[in-house]
Amino acid sequence: MQSETMQSEKFLKSWLLLTAAAIFLMVLLGGATRLTESGLSITEWQPIGGAIPPLSDADWQELFARYQATAQYKLLNHGMDVAAFKNIFWWEYFHRLWGRLIGLVVGLPLIWMMIRRQIDWKLGKKLMVIFALGAAQGAVGWWMVKSGLDGRAWVSPVRLAFHLGLAVVIYGLVVQMYFAQTARPGTDAPVALAGRRAGGFILALSFITILAGALVAGLHAGLIYNQFPLMGRTYVPEDYWPPHLAHSLVNFIANACQNPAAAQFHHRVLAVSLCLAALTWASGIFRQTNIPGLRRAALAVIAAVVLQMSLGLSTLLLSVPLVLAVMHQAGALIMVTAILYLHEMVRRRVTGG
Repeated sequence: MQSETMQSEKFLKSWLLLTAAAIFLMVLLGGATRLTESGLSITEWQPIGGAIPPLSDADWQELFARYQATAQYKLLNHGMDVAAFKNIFWWEYFHRLWGRLIGLVVGLPLIWMMIRRQIDWKLGKKLMVIFALGAAQGAVGWWMVKSGLDGRAWVSPVRLAFHLGLAVVIYGLVVQMYFAQTARPGTDAPVALAGRRAGGFILALSFITILAGALVAGLHAGLIYNQFPLMGRTYVPEDYWPPHLAHSLVNFIANACQNPAAAQFHHRVLAVSLCLAALTWASGIFRQTNIPGLRRAALAVIAAVVLQMSLGLSTLLLSVPLVLAVMHQAGALIMVTAILYLHEMVRRRVTGG
């Protein structure tokens, strides 16, 4: 009986780790799809039938004809041939296909574990919520794509941010659950108790910063003000607030979501604030504790934050090259993972081995 329990726990941990890795790759595929302007190449949402790729020249011509009717083709890609269309089609196709595969990776083992009662009902409910969010993510993705098929050349930046934000939430829930399953209770540590609230704040700040980055991506704001720390001749760009716009909370939100200069400025401020807060939090824990696990986790946060800040600056200064931009998106998830790890250890006051 004890052996079966250990096997069930091992399977659960492996499954959570595999799910997290699959979502991580999904986010990177999504980033590459956006950066190559491929997201509008498939103009229909077919959750089942859409898994079958074009099999003949006639199929390709039909899909290409649908894309030629979009505003993106007419405004940005007029004159594109079928061969060039295939290049953007495959990015979006594999992005959607990977989403379907994640559904199988998550859903089938979950059903198996619940049928065999390898997980308790409380944990099962949490996992069902994650599965439901993943299913909803497919609909959110189409909701985002549809915004670019209604006379626009790109998808809505707000919907893009919502789509990415939901992916980060799902990823965070899976990673947090994995860390909770692998954590081992340890001795109470005053520094851990003191850092609990700070960890929650930094997690929230990292999420908001990622959403701001999605707005930058959706507005193509990374292609302007490719310098740091100045934006033009000043720290705050001269076109941050349009002269005709009255000052109000509603207009502030609208400006943040529609003005590329404002979006990039907000992302800069949030990123620098996150960097300073996370480094202060992690370095403080590292200095004040002798618990090996906490010190390693703190070092992981410091390394992840420095890496992400370096990737962000490089992406900006080099005007958003594809590889660096995807690495910057990967760096965001790595940073969230490290922060979650330290926060979980702090919250549970564990040694981490």
